[in-house]
Amino acid sequence: MGSVKNGVRRSDTYVLAVDVGSTSIRCHVYDPSAKIRGFSSRPTTMLYPKPGWVEVNPEAIYDQFVDVVKEAVEVSGLPMKQMVALGISTQRATFVTWDKTTGRPFHNFICWQDLRAAELVRSWNKSLLLWMVHRSSGLLHFLTRQKRFLAASVIHFSTQHVSIRLAWVLQNIKRVQEAVAEGNCCFGTIDTWLLYKLTKGAVFATDYSNASTTAMFDPYQLCWSAFLASLLSVPLSILPPVKDTSCNFGYTDKSIFGNPIQITGLAADQQAAMFGECCFEPGDVKLTMGTGTFMSINTGTKPHTSLTGIYPLIGWKIGSELTYVAEGNAADTGKVIQWAQQLGLFSDVAETEKMVEEVENSDGVFFVPSFSGLQAPLNDPNACASFMGLKPSTTKMHLVRAILESIAFRNKQLYDTLQKEIQVPITYIRANGGVCNNQFIMQLTTDLLICDIEKPKRVDMSSLGAAFLAGLAIGYWDSREELKTIRSVEKIFKPQAMLRHYKPTIENWELAVRRSMHWYNKTKQE
Repeated sequence: MGSVKNGVRRSDTYVLAVDVGSTSIRCHVYDPSAKIRGFSSRPTTMLYPKPGWVEVNPEAIYDQFVDVVKEAVEVSGLPMKQMVALGISTQRATFVTWDKTTGRPFHNFICWQDLRAAELVRSWNKSLLLWMVHRSSGLLHFLTRQKRFLAASVIHFSTQHVSIRLAWVLQNIKRVQEAVAEGNCCFGTIDTWLLYKLTKGAVFATDYSNASTTAMFDPYQLCWSAFLASLLSVPLSILPPVKDTSCNFGYTDKSIFGNPIQITGLAADQQAAMFGECCFEPGDVKLTMGTGTFMSINTGTKPHTSLTGIYPLIGWKIGSELTYVAEGNAADTGKVIQWAQQLGLFSDVAETEKMVEEVENSDGVFFVPSFSGLQAPLNDPNACASFMGLKPSTTKMHLVRAILESIAFRNKQLYDTLQKEIQVPITYIRANGGVCNNQFIMQLTTDLLICDIEKPKRVDMSSLGAAFLAGLAIGYWDSREELKTIRSVEKIFKPQAMLRHYKPTIENWELAVRRSMHWYNKTKQE
């Protein structure tokens, strides 16, 4: 390993990667074989100032970021000067605005789970203006056959979209309104904020993967959408320039780590995980099961236009290469398991595999995992989480089995939607995230999808993807082919049971899902 790659000596240099997630901030120090030489983690402190509001302190995020980098390097026993690149992966759709002159934030990070814009979402989705947008865009698509008009003809706002929550901020926070009027306001997702802070305000930018998740970026024109910005009265002047996912973003200020480190990779966490899984070719699928489930397919050089809520996103842009992904998600996965544990159904998540094997089936009990509504392909924010089919014979084992089965059923629902919509043959599926450690969920998902699923030796793929992107930018790793040789697989799950065995169960679960839909609309009417 003493070779020199494009001027970077690999035997005594290392790549840093930091993953800023919803529950923790983690830093890894990687060597040329992508082995972890140092690691540090800090829990993220969520703030709930009002019902439905979910925030994080921006200064705390930055301080924790610096702390985990310093501690991971200290644990590695290596000097900071041997860290030649830094890659950053961040949770998506969480944003802040700040004063361009002082660098002080106007408010806390407004997280992707935040519901403060719910009323604004409802009013927009019912508005005459949006109806007119749908009709005119549908006509333009009929006349031109351009897919971007088809996308606009079915657009609906959600509280998960940054665009609508930013519109709420611009309408309700006076300091932001004043700063915009003075031309003194900056907007950024977590990556942009960290880049700004790490460079002491010298760099204000984001990358294509993060920009594409804001619902303000046009994936067809590759620029901030003037149409959406105008629709929501968001000034384009506050939005950051968009750069490649793997490139030189600048250096950390020397005062922070005692040695400047080149920042060469920025990526949204799901796209970073996809890159870490080496899903480089069209048809490659990544299945992340963490707090939520994210099923993403590489669609190559063209964005996918969906009518069912499968999002067209930019996976990464590296030089002239632009890779798109289509993504479906289920918001409640690990969250459901955590809730069941807090409820006392089990004390350790590892127990669940044995519990479900104690019963042949769920005894006609079905669980709908929709604490945050139902996403694609049903797209019902008013669906409720529920158990159905409870009876005196129901045991804890039946309840736990129903919960774990529901996660696999949602995986099948997403997979079937991708298969119907995406005209790209699916080559393989690679799983990651904490929930993929559950053998029952993995095997049932494999059986239902009738497709092999690979589980990597490590599940923190967002961090590895950020490292790969950062390392490629400086020649630390030569190519994608080299990255494929580094990636390691722990197990390949293969279909064992026939799908028809579960077909009646899935049909009954789908009936339970339909009965859980529109629940909050019904209860409000009553």
